[in-house]
Amino acid sequence: MRAIGIVLAGGNNHRMKELSNKRAVAAMPVAGSYRSIDFALSNMSNSHIQRVAVLTQYNARSLNEHLNSSKWWDFGRKQGGLYIFTPTITADNSSWYRGTADSIYQNLDWLKKSHEPYVIIASGDAVYKMDYNKVLEYHIDKKADITVVCKDMPAGTDVSRFGVVKTDEEDRIVDFEEKPMGADGTTISCGIYVIRRRQLIELIEKCAQEDRYDFVRDILIRYKNLKRIFAYRTTDYWSSIASVDSYYQTNMDFLKADVRKYFFKTYPEVYSKVLDLPSAKYNPGADVKNSLVSSGCIINGTVENSVLFKKVFVGNNCVIKNSIILNEVYIGDNTYIENCIVESRDTIRANSRYIGEHGVKIVVEKNERYVL
Repeated sequence: MRAIGIVLAGGNNHRMKELSNKRAVAAMPVAGSYRSIDFALSNMSNSHIQRVAVLTQYNARSLNEHLNSSKWWDFGRKQGGLYIFTPTITADNSSWYRGTADSIYQNLDWLKKSHEPYVIIASGDAVYKMDYNKVLEYHIDKKADITVVCKDMPAGTDVSRFGVVKTDEEDRIVDFEEKPMGADGTTISCGIYVIRRRQLIELIEKCAQEDRYDFVRDILIRYKNLKRIFAYRTTDYWSSIASVDSYYQTNMDFLKADVRKYFFKTYPEVYSKVLDLPSAKYNPGADVKNSLVSSGCIINGTVENSVLFKKVFVGNNCVIKNSIILNEVYIGDNTYIENCIVESRDTIRANSRYIGEHGVKIVVEKNERYVL
């Protein structure tokens, strides 16, 4: 591959509410067995990108633990590898990452020491499969300075949390609005960019000189009339999990047969860190319908249209409907849960009842089961 990869995974997101209190958004569990960042890393590996940097910052402990070995994504090579970069205090800098452009600037030495001519930049909070080689070929064919992967969203979609682009007949981006309150179009940026390495270094250094820190606002939007910035349109499944509702809906999408087949049964595969857990156990009285149940779970009650992550215990006479139960949750007997996301490592006391009546409800039980 003629490119190196950068995965931006350091930002905080208040739209995730309590879910981002103890983990980075890129570390959010997805589809029973994965983390959000697995999809970007798998795409890098499947596109034969051998050198990938992950820029982490906010609540990065669980994310760093997940990335403690590069072998899961086949980056453990003599040539290349997986690099985890967190903010580092130096003689010249004592700041945390102040934005996406600043996070790249603080690790500019890694870019300068690389030899590949191109850079693929991706965010760690999206669920998708993509061959970055096709995007790179498009970038070269168009003689573009920057290529932005875009997607046409269905009419009526709320695009206020995305970057919205407008293109001309050649698919050159002529306008770019970041998170507009009211947008005319429905073509959004997927947060995936291709740029020549030397040009990225030049633009990032100029941003730093002018105290500008954001890649979208201070590079894409600022240079849209000066640089040849093109849109590469994808029609495949793509979903951002950067809000509670979108996170819930993305996991619910995996209950659809076509989505499961696309991610689980269609080449290339999605890789993740593997834990040595026994298969799920269904005791007498268990009734499971249209649900994803992960390894290590023990089911005694009823589960419908739900996603259960690893090592979940469901007690007797429990009913779980249209819900997401994160890792290592213990659910006591006679509990009813509907339209909820239950935070990981919670203990739900027996005879509890949680229902998301006006949207998705996040359940966080305060308990002392785990001592810090």
